[in-house]
Amino acid sequence: MRRLLFSLVVLAGCGGGPAASVEAEEVTPESAAAPAKADPPGTYMGRELADTMSHLGADWLTRAERDAEEDTTLMHAQLGLQPGDVVCDIGAGNGYHTLRMAKAVGDAGKAIGVDLQPQMLALLRERAATEGIGNVETILATADDPKLPPETCDLILLVDVYHELSDPAAVLGHLSRALDSGGRIALLEYRAEDPDVPIKRLHKMSKAQILAEFGANSLRLESEFDGLPWQHMMFFVPG
Repeated sequence: MRRLLFSLVVLAGCGGGPAASVEAEEVTPESAAAPAKADPPGTYMGRELADTMSHLGADWLTRAERDAEEDTTLMHAQLGLQPGDVVCDIGAGNGYHTLRMAKAVGDAGKAIGVDLQPQMLALLRERAATEGIGNVETILATADDPKLPPETCDLILLVDVYHELSDPAAVLGHLSRALDSGGRIALLEYRAEDPDVPIKRLHKMSKAQILAEFGANSLRLESEFDGLPWQHMMFFVPG
């Protein structure tokens, strides 16, 4: 079965949740920037692609301890959202981040939740209705296309999902085109450089690997925030 594209981090029993520390493979800027070769199936630029979670594990995304573990409150403060912004949550799952961003941009703005699994999007819409949040739109993606219209988004958020994309280059191309003028991509990935981050190796990424992959797809680092407990937080723009 073709690998799922969008969703957040997987359950402990499925691959990405807390686990005994496993040392990540070291990727240096020199090795990551080596001449491109054909990627073996299931890999991209020397990195093994991770499987993603099923909608059956969606409750883990909204676990009560998530803010304490990842400091999502601090993370959202770094996004700099403004009323009226259009924000896009790639791998939205059941909307943990989507709904929070929808509240931040207000009725004049919009939050778009994108996911490969219709069941996840149904859960997101259900949560939005329960909380009375009306400025949420959902898009059912395909494995290589998030289906975002061009020049739509002021911010595109990928939280612990990029490492699971089955076709990173194709998706990054679509995301670049979906950015409005001045728009940014905000990427979060668990730190491969830190053995104390209790996430399995395949669900971590190093800064070197992130920079190499995004750079290869004409995206440059604009800024970064290193104050989160477990994750890199990096902002990219075309160029």
